[in-house]
Amino acid sequence: MSSVFKFWKQDLPAGLVVFLVALPLCLGVGFASTNVIGQEGLPNVMSGIIAGIIGGTLVAVCSSARLGVSGPAAGLITIVLAALSDLGSFDTFLLSLVLAGIIQFILAFIGFGYLANYVPTAVIKGMLAAIGIMLVLKEIPHLLGYDNDYFGDESFWQFDGHNTFSELFYALKAFEPGAIILGFLSIIILLIFDLKWIKSKKWAMYIPGALVVVVWSVVVNQFFLGTLHLEGKHLVEVPRLASFEQVKLIFHSPDWLQISNSKVWVIAITLALVGSLETLLSLEATDKLDPKKQKTNPHRELKAQGVGNLVSGLIGGLPITQVIVRSSANIAAGGQSKLAAIVHGLLLLISVLFLGSVLNMIPLATLAAILVLVGYKLAKWSLFVEMYRKGLAQFIPFISTIVAVLLTDLLKGIGIGILISIFYILKRNFQNHFSKEETRDEYKIILAEEVTFLNKGGILDALQQCKNKRVIIDASRTISMDSDVLESLKEFKMNAEAEGRQEIIFINL
Repeated sequence: MSSVFKFWKQDLPAGLVVFLVALPLCLGVGFASTNVIGQEGLPNVMSGIIAGIIGGTLVAVCSSARLGVSGPAAGLITIVLAALSDLGSFDTFLLSLVLAGIIQFILAFIGFGYLANYVPTAVIKGMLAAIGIMLVLKEIPHLLGYDNDYFGDESFWQFDGHNTFSELFYALKAFEPGAIILGFLSIIILLIFDLKWIKSKKWAMYIPGALVVVVWSVVVNQFFLGTLHLEGKHLVEVPRLASFEQVKLIFHSPDWLQISNSKVWVIAITLALVGSLETLLSLEATDKLDPKKQKTNPHRELKAQGVGNLVSGLIGGLPITQVIVRSSANIAAGGQSKLAAIVHGLLLLISVLFLGSVLNMIPLATLAAILVLVGYKLAKWSLFVEMYRKGLAQFIPFISTIVAVLLTDLLKGIGIGILISIFYILKRNFQNHFSKEETRDEYKIILAEEVTFLNKGGILDALQQCKNKRVIIDASRTISMDSDVLESLKEFKMNAEAEGRQEIIFINL
């Protein structure tokens, strides 16, 4: 246990930064579920906070992830929408979530965690860049004071029929001068704190830029903006828990009587599979961002997520996954161990219990500025240059993943990126399966160690180009060859000799 506190000097400030990033995202996802469920009030808004607390404490303790941070999954909102509409009850949905947690735990034992190993690096990096660009695009309206959409929204299409890009035009027509002042000055302050000569100062380790801009923006908004003062929907809105009775009201329990409902099981399986995929993708991406490049055990992570979703369903929370936005914020803030995630979870708990009135003075524009910087670091121009220099076989899947994620959602975008990567893998396999040596009268094809049906077309194409020469097909290095390739070569030899075109010689074939 002492190892958890080994880097407490770095983890405490990092946990604070992650808390500032996570708070509006948890509230945003909870707010989205309030609209879906159709019941106004505290319990549904707080469901996102409950999931954030469980993800930051219980899941972090159970997980082996050094830097990964879990919380309510904005990417699952569409599934939550459909599930609540189909089931007609939040308590019945919670039963599906409990079952999903159990299924995730089972998936960990049958090797589901290995799935992320088959996602190409170009696609993972495309996902990171897409999330970064998405963060910037989604937070620009909040920087301008247009706060109609909830924080943490990841979908291209909005509930009101607008999309990511059309929201930018609406924001330009409805901006708030006070939000613009606070938001853009916050970005400047954050950029200053990110300068090397500032980061080299000893005090900078203990005073994160995110905390500075939050305190600064609250003071400026309260005392110096005058008529430009922000209030209402332009500020954080944490429900205030004034009594123990109100605290009890935020919790819900599953409707166990619906255990035989087939719809409950279908939704449980869907949540488990999709949630596990999002977690594994975020896990893979976080490991790539990790400066120490440590590999996280995916099976233990799925078990931790399963436990988290089970508990979240038991007490009234939303689905939990590991979240790349929180995780990347943790890495950028200098987090070194899971203590940072635990600190962020404890701060969420303390804040909703005791600090609601203080948190409700924070301008959303300032929190948007923090998220914009997180997005910028995920989608730096240097990443695009790096992928371009690796060649089109890496760059096109990378760009395709970015575009697909921005115009659809995370999982669909990843799927499209993987399909395009497979095309390039097949193309490379088609080309790189033999070498050739050519003289004036002889054409020699040296086959690779393994020749599959994917290579047949390329070999036959090469043979067609060497007419009127003696052809030697050398399989002395070949260990494995598909029978249909061998059959095609024998047919080519037979036809060539029958027609008197050329002599075909096989070596070790």
